[in-house]
Amino acid sequence: MKNYYLETVGLVERLHRLFLEVIKCELDSMKVEDINNVQALVLYNLGGEQISIGELTTRGCYLGSNVSYNLKKMVQNGYVEQVTSKHDRRSFTIKLSPKGMTLCKKIDAALDRHVEALQNENITDLSEFVSTLKKFEVFWRDASMQRGRFSLNMKKK
Repeated sequence: MKNYYLETVGLVERLHRLFLEVIKCELDSMKVEDINNVQALVLYNLGGEQISIGELTTRGCYLGSNVSYNLKKMVQNGYVEQVTSKHDRRSFTIKLSPKGMTLCKKIDAALDRHVEALQNENITDLSEFVSTLKKFEVFWRDASMQRGRFSLNMKKK
């Protein structure tokens, strides 16, 4: 069981990195050079909503990235707009600019093509896979919240 557990952890990380590489290839094919793959994923997770940076961070996995830095670059390149809070001038929310919406639609179309390709490869029922990954999410969230207690319980067994 331990070997499968460790293999799963490695696979999740590799799948995420491969997905980022796929996004990079999509950006290259669109000849988009002023945004990187991680920024494009942040942009896509932002979608059509106006949200805080904290909320955006909880929506996605941005391995080895600094979300604040990436948002700054996306604002500079015209993909995202910052909206200052009316109640607190120090805080702000973010939303897609028209340029960001256009790219987001292109990414969505690429993902639609990916789904179609999955069906062609007979990878059609992802519900069990997603269900298992959600169980891992809960397990790891609980383990991280319990910190030392989880470790001590493991040693007793």
